[in-house]
Amino acid sequence: MNKTSLLCLFGGRSSEYEVSLISAHSILSNIDREKYDITTVGITKNGDWYHYAGDIAAIKDGSWCNDTATLNKAVLSPSVSDSCLLLFPADGTQVQRIHIDVIFPIMHGANAEDGTLQGLLKLSGIPFVGCGCTTSAIGMDKGYTKLVLNNFGIPQAKCKIILRNDFNTHKTEVLDACETLGEYPLFVKPANAGSSVGASKADSRAELESAITLAAEHDSKIIVEEYINGKEIEVAVIGNNDYVASTCGQINPGSEFYDYDAKYSADSNSSCLIPADIKWETMLDVRTYAVKICSILGVSGLSRVDFFVSEDNGEEKITFNEINTLPGFTQISMYPKLMVSDGMSYSDLIDALITLALEKEGR
Repeated sequence: MNKTSLLCLFGGRSSEYEVSLISAHSILSNIDREKYDITTVGITKNGDWYHYAGDIAAIKDGSWCNDTATLNKAVLSPSVSDSCLLLFPADGTQVQRIHIDVIFPIMHGANAEDGTLQGLLKLSGIPFVGCGCTTSAIGMDKGYTKLVLNNFGIPQAKCKIILRNDFNTHKTEVLDACETLGEYPLFVKPANAGSSVGASKADSRAELESAITLAAEHDSKIIVEEYINGKEIEVAVIGNNDYVASTCGQINPGSEFYDYDAKYSADSNSSCLIPADIKWETMLDVRTYAVKICSILGVSGLSRVDFFVSEDNGEEKITFNEINTLPGFTQISMYPKLMVSDGMSYSDLIDALITLALEKEGR
């Protein structure tokens, strides 16, 4: 049996660089190497691409790029007829070509899941795991996600979308507008940042100003929302058009909210509950919403859709939170946990996503 030539990308010029390294290590540790001929390219925090053929343990601990002088720089050919990775040997010898059948971008955050990378992959003509440019861009920008889904009756928290420049020049007016959302606390996050980077809860006007200032360090667009006091529910979705939503999982963050440390720190007190502690009817509704959102946004391959479920006069109320079009694949990440809980092995999940990528392009 001929192996499929798979290019795995990791790292990237993103605040979620370290998350990508852990995700890549998990995938490379579990992939079926009898089925795939794997080429690995790491992208540094500075945005340089290197072909990496060393120990995958060095990916996880970040030491893979300690000596870039010994690594071969690499670039994906934008010529569709090439379908290859071009290697530029460090010793200056002739450029090498590696044929690639499919690409798995194991990357998160800016320049990774915001449509930027997807545009480059699309130019190459090589099938890749995950969503295309438009879906990735909308899914990454929480402001655009809200604006799009508002037209389709998806229940969401009340919010204000503010610009960093407006905040800097008209601070009082911006704070006044945010306070019309309701009583404190309010929740603040950058529009374009994953893994809760730059997100915080504000219990007063002074904290709101500080929270917006923090969020503005990560993006020029900031989301200020009413605070939803509810259970944090996540759903894994797989498929191109015929989506399948997983059993709902529940996050117990172990802190005020599910921040970066709660998601990825080994010392975190966070935990997850699968299935979530919500009514069966509510779980069905959440999964229906997840599929509808994926259909509206045109998701390909995979996504994780996050909700809040809160109590409202004895009834469970569903509120959409956000979508992640390239969710984390660490050993403690919810996307693989949910799919494995529903009976799919980690290795089979990787295989299914690669198959979906090939099917999307008619391969």
